[in-house]
Amino acid sequence: MNYPSIIYCVPALGILGLLVMAIKSSWVNKQEAGESKMQELAGYIAAGALAFLKAEWKILSIFAVIAGILLAYSGTTIEHSSPVIAIAFLIGAVFSATAGYIGMKAATKANVRTAHAAKTSLKQALKVSFTGGSVMGLGVAGLAVLGLGSLFIIFLKLFNVQAVDSQQMRTAIEVLTGFSLGAESIALFARVGGGIYTKAADVGADLVGKVEAGIPEDDVRNPATIADNVGDNVGDVAGMGADLFGSYVATILATMVLGQEIKATDNFSGYSPILLPMIIAGLGIVFSILGTFFVRIADEKSSVQAALNKGNYSSIIFTAIASFFLVRWMMPAQMELRGVTFTSMDVFYAIILGLVVGTLMSMITEYYTAMGKRPVNSIIRQSSTGHATNIIGGLSVGMESTVAPTIVLAAGIYGSYQLAGIYGVAIAAAGMMATTAMQLSIDAFGPIADNAGGIAEMSGLPKEVRERTDNLDAVGNTTAATGKGFAIASAALTSLALFAAFVGIAMPDSQHIDIYKAPVLAGLFVGGMIPFIFSSLCIAAVGRAAMAMVEEVRRQFREIPGIMEYKAKPEYEKCVAISTQASIREMILPGAIALIVPVLVGFTFGPEVLGGLLAGVTVSGVLMGMFQSNAGGAWDNAKKSFEKGVDINGQKYFKGSDPHKASVTGDTVGDPFKDTSGPSMNILIKLMSIVSLVIAPHIAIHSKPLTGMSEVKPGMEIKAPASVSYLTPIKQATETLVRF
Repeated sequence: MNYPSIIYCVPALGILGLLVMAIKSSWVNKQEAGESKMQELAGYIAAGALAFLKAEWKILSIFAVIAGILLAYSGTTIEHSSPVIAIAFLIGAVFSATAGYIGMKAATKANVRTAHAAKTSLKQALKVSFTGGSVMGLGVAGLAVLGLGSLFIIFLKLFNVQAVDSQQMRTAIEVLTGFSLGAESIALFARVGGGIYTKAADVGADLVGKVEAGIPEDDVRNPATIADNVGDNVGDVAGMGADLFGSYVATILATMVLGQEIKATDNFSGYSPILLPMIIAGLGIVFSILGTFFVRIADEKSSVQAALNKGNYSSIIFTAIASFFLVRWMMPAQMELRGVTFTSMDVFYAIILGLVVGTLMSMITEYYTAMGKRPVNSIIRQSSTGHATNIIGGLSVGMESTVAPTIVLAAGIYGSYQLAGIYGVAIAAAGMMATTAMQLSIDAFGPIADNAGGIAEMSGLPKEVRERTDNLDAVGNTTAATGKGFAIASAALTSLALFAAFVGIAMPDSQHIDIYKAPVLAGLFVGGMIPFIFSSLCIAAVGRAAMAMVEEVRRQFREIPGIMEYKAKPEYEKCVAISTQASIREMILPGAIALIVPVLVGFTFGPEVLGGLLAGVTVSGVLMGMFQSNAGGAWDNAKKSFEKGVDINGQKYFKGSDPHKASVTGDTVGDPFKDTSGPSMNILIKLMSIVSLVIAPHIAIHSKPLTGMSEVKPGMEIKAPASVSYLTPIKQATETLVRF
């Protein structure tokens, strides 16, 4: 069959993104790296980051091989799958790891060059750091579009797909879900492992260095400072790269799964609802490239945040304009999905709604985490009365920060569904994620600036250099928080679309889940609990690793004479080893929860209870993600506000004051919130949805509808059949797993 020629534009646009990435990477590498001491410190950071990734990849390669074997076998047990799903899974895993590596490599090259550029001007420092961030943004988006588009074309031909509504198309998309499963699996481990690494080092460096020894955050005398800077790269860069790669792929895939159910009469052989999200993603790369040219400032007094916003908003506007013409050209005038009829303009409005929701989520998050705003100022004021009131203030801000985003998110879900049914929700998420390359460029710029400030401090560069890097770093803290808000919003919409796709495959006859049934309600409660135990494991892991780090730093201060007088060199490598070993060890259990729980529940109790579990995980996970990320971001910027001095009740306070020490405690508590457990929530809810989607054909075959709380009529006598046993689902699950 001759497939629509536009399908080949998808991987081509991915290649375009990778080519521009290579050009920008080359430009960054050509910038001057500074004096020998700066390059030596940057070398330590790069070597530590690469050592962590290699250790992580060794563990994850074992997991990938085992999971691939299981998936290959599962592909032989049902009609609408194939052992090829294992290959798709492995490709997704490799691409996800590669996305993280590209980001880490770019960041470790750009950090020292940003520090050197800050000697010249704030303008040049922003240019180098943002260009380094855009290498990661374009690399992640380019890999996602190239991988997904290429595999889709290959699977169409491999399974000889003749029509959109054919069984062969169903098989092709079922196999393609393996790519998303591989991407999200690696993303979760990378995010959790990287988060544990970076926060163990950060907490250890802060508690002993700043609080006990009274030395600056990135002082070269602090044994944990190199591990702290390595953590910025493996957590905030490599972890975020893998994270958004998985989000990008999952969003597009969820829309494709639902698009396959739409019978469209168009000029693309009925493929338009499937191809639309991929084309939007590809064009989003183009508009993100254009948006990067708007990120520039005139002088030292210019607003860095305003420059970044200009680039972000311009790429969003370009995407919105292009979507109008694209939808009018590709989509049929009228469509129908699961009883909901909608038009091509309804689809366009849903895309616009997704872009608006994403923008509003970023703006609200910025308000709650930025310096000078009411929420951060309230934490600063409460720092004047001690550590406890600082903690109370931060928790309060985090909880309050969930209200407005939840209302915006709920309105977006309701509005997009009213416009185009469940396809409207999915395409809204695709519209929101279209400018991922720009969002990630802005997000990655923050850790680069943070590293640059650390290198400037450790190298003893002039005060004005550190002031410029601190300016960039403060904005970077806010952009990191807004990026996490954007990611959790897209995860909520994507998970809802994946949930709908799961129900359509696992429950093709009823296509609805009744929460009035007791087993479903039980699943809902268990699902709501999972983000809490997941967060507990992550935070506890950071605590244990931080304790080991604190003891090691104290030991070096105690046993190595001359460190504080700059006469002896700390043993940086021992702190790096502590973070590496702890993060690799501690990331396994949280990751296992996300992968194993859906399988156990699905095969034991069936798709309806699994649906209840997914609903609970999604709602609870979204709220926990918002709360933790925003509370941590607000605590961080409250602490940073003291560096320039803050006014509390008419008195000025600076670094080293008692209120500042209280703010350091708050920032330390918030570290695992904002960089470990909080940002992992969006991967958790998507990964559990994707695992459920992958096993949906298996549990649909072997499951029976629940009878739970059936309708009871007046006067009806209720009797339980003698053969009924509460152990029956367990027995059925055991038999099913043996066959599986």
